Amino acid sequence: MYGIVDCNSFYASCERAFKPNLIGKPIVVLSNNDGCVIARSKEAKPYVKMGAVAFKNKNDFKKYGIHVFSSNYTLYGDMSSRVMSIISKYVDDIEPYSIDEAFFKLKNVSGKEAELIGKQIKDDVMQHLGLPVSVGIAASKALAKLANNIVKKYPEQTQNVYVIGTDEQRIKALKWTRIGDVWGIGRRLATKLKEMNVDKAYEFTLLSDELVRNKFSVVGLRLKRDLEGKPTIGFEEVHDKYMIATTRSFPNVVSDLKEIEERVATFANSCAEKLRKQKSECSAAYVFLKSNRFGKDYVKLGAMVHFGFATSSSITITKGVLEKLREIFKVGYTYKKAGVILVSIKPNASHQTRLFGDENPKHQLLMRTMDTLNDKMGQGKLKLANQDIKRTWKMRQEHLSPQYTTRLSDIITINCK
Repeated sequence: MYGIVDCNSFYASCERAFKPNLIGKPIVVLSNNDGCVIARSKEAKPYVKMGAVAFKNKNDFKKYGIHVFSSNYTLYGDMSSRVMSIISKYVDDIEPYSIDEAFFKLKNVSGKEAELIGKQIKDDVMQHLGLPVSVGIAASKALAKLANNIVKKYPEQTQNVYVIGTDEQRIKALKWTRIGDVWGIGRRLATKLKEMNVDKAYEFTLLSDELVRNKFSVVGLRLKRDLEGKPTIGFEEVHDKYMIATTRSFPNVVSDLKEIEERVATFANSCAEKLRKQKSECSAAYVFLKSNRFGKDYVKLGAMVHFGFATSSSITITKGVLEKLREIFKVGYTYKKAGVILVSIKPNASHQTRLFGDENPKHQLLMRTMDTLNDKMGQGKLKLANQDIKRTWKMRQEHLSPQYTTRLSDIITINCK
């Protein structure tokens, strides 16, 4: 059997886990630089739309007593890792699907046994992390996702765990589910199916295999069979990233090239560190600059950088990116955002040394030393010379909560009397 664990209102729940006085109160979490709303608790949904611009909704936050938090990705990432660790104790295989969701597989268990395991996972996550989760279990991944939707709709009746264990339950669930709510059915596909008078998931399963394959390719056919209770969508292997990007908006608009160079150098170095962490190298990068899109003179500049060989050296990557940045930079504009994207990525184990035009082999030793020292001393302690050593660039995070689980100084102190 397959299952999925979905953390309810994950970002808000992470904040509540360390501030239980916020349970039942509306919470929103903001994007980088406190730009817009990217997460809401159910209590905040009637008052704030997803994507709402933060500064335009300050009065509504205050009016409805909404608690506002800046994105604390260090905390959320660590809590996610702990959730995955707990799930792994109970299942035969696990596939993290997002920061707050994971599919799992159970072998040789009955529906009742699967339900018991689901309840154990739910209780364990709540006991050790204080995070509420929903668990859906069925014969396939698509049906497990559907079971999870039922839990979200009826949390009290299901006690946050639901198993589609019989064909009768499967058909009932399919007849209840609108086609647009099926996992894997996008907006365009849902529109096409509705034009064919397919409004419910059950009606989709009644279509012939040949019709589904011809109209919606083999991907649609796999989904249909999954909904029929024939597991066809398997677990995906975890692959290294084929693109690595670091992009940020500046706290204020910037027009000085030197200031932008320092920022872009930091982005390039960050990308190179991620590249080395997954034991890969790249042969090209894309660098871009954008002005404020809401300003009068909007401009977007960008260009590819080709290194001529595969590399993971911060020195090589940063040098090439800065040279290209100087080429595309235009005087007379104020810029709000910049970024670096590494492309043409492959494993470093397949590196082919070039007789002419390869980089200095000493770079590899230097990068290993830098990474080792930064791991021990803290990220960003060692920098390249084109980064400002005294200046630490930070995102606007006026509502940032402590990093309770990863920073010693932020650990909660309990006064026991």
